[in-house]
Amino acid sequence: MKKVLCAVSLGIALAFSAGVQAADKIAVVNMAEIFQQLPAHEAVAKQLENEFKGRVSDLQRMESDLQSNIQKLQRDGSTMKASDREKLEKDVMAKRDEFAKKAQSLDNDSRRRQMEERNKLVNRIQDAVKVVAGKEGYDLVLDASTVVYAASGKDITSDVMKQVK
Repeated sequence: MKKVLCAVSLGIALAFSAGVQAADKIAVVNMAEIFQQLPAHEAVAKQLENEFKGRVSDLQRMESDLQSNIQKLQRDGSTMKASDREKLEKDVMAKRDEFAKKAQSLDNDSRRRQMEERNKLVNRIQDAVKVVAGKEGYDLVLDASTVVYAASGKDITSDVMKQVK
């Protein structure tokens, strides 16, 4: 029985020392900082703005037309013939529904494209982290936003930023 306890204690001690050795190969990287400082981040934002500029202009024009029809209905509705007022009300309702559908579609498409482009940038950063970690011999690289405390982890953010550019 004592031999078993001794063997278990020795196994735990070896596992603990192996864990301590592995802790020497830990690095930290600030992914958010790299993402924000990446020159491609601004270029992608401009690209997406240009991509959706036409649809945004159409929506703004639709909104302006809709607002003018609503104002006309509020201003002249009480003096209009009933048939003209009903026609204008139906037109306003139809344009409002069409505007809402187009706005929702634009929002969905814009979000989808933003996520696609964001994922491309994140993949570039992750590839750079792998290269730097491989060169430096790190076994584990953690995002700085997830680390509460790291006494022995090296911050490789600047090295990754150089690799990404």
